[in-house]
Amino acid sequence: MSVIHLSMADLGLAALLVLLLAALSFVLRLQLQRQILISAARTTIQLLLIGLVLKSLFASSSPFWIALMALVMLAVAGREVMQRQKRPFRGAWGYGLGTLSMFVSSFATTVFALQAVIGTEPWYLPQYSIPLLGMMLGNTMNGVALALDRLTSSAWQQRAVIETRLTLGQDWSEAIADISRDSLRTGMLPIINAMAAAGIVSLPGMMTGQILSGTPPLEAVKYQILIMFMIAAGTGFASVIATWLGARRLFDARQRLRLSRLAGGE
Repeated sequence: MSVIHLSMADLGLAALLVLLLAALSFVLRLQLQRQILISAARTTIQLLLIGLVLKSLFASSSPFWIALMALVMLAVAGREVMQRQKRPFRGAWGYGLGTLSMFVSSFATTVFALQAVIGTEPWYLPQYSIPLLGMMLGNTMNGVALALDRLTSSAWQQRAVIETRLTLGQDWSEAIADISRDSLRTGMLPIINAMAAAGIVSLPGMMTGQILSGTPPLEAVKYQILIMFMIAAGTGFASVIATWLGARRLFDARQRLRLSRLAGGE
């Protein structure tokens, strides 16, 4: 099955849909037309640039450039995690919590899949490693951001409850245990829903892309199952790490609640 190549004119036709959406936002006074157009422009520019970068990267297969791109992706994902929280931690912790949890989880899961499951040679082959890592970081980023946002917001809202539990003799982990569990559920729920709906309600993006490019459907399905399992594990592990570190950061060495460590905290 041959691949149908898209021209710039074809993409222009698709862009008309976005323009219509922006026009509808203007008519309905949603005040979203500017964000829609800017986001569409950013998507176009960023994807075209990454396409050129990946073309060069695939041609060279240099471990140095692969590692550099992976670190850039991680750095940007860490910033997005911090930006999506209403009350992120102050200072380096605000950036480091999400970045560290994603690094440990996403990189470990991706390396495991490349070496133990797919078996690429070399294991860091960019045609596999960069797309897999990108999907891992993108989905893990959402889970970690949701978990940390729920953790810090709930701790802020329920500070009286936490302090009462501390007064009654509970340690920090017991005092914030309910909030931590709710935060983990929040972070993991999107991927759980995605797995439950895959193949019935929706056809995931990677599988759809492979089928459109001519890959046999069953082969595309197997890769999609691998990706879903990887994302579920990566998101779960990262959410656990981020939630535990974040919860611990909310208390000092004497197990006193310290909301001053949050942006906007007292």
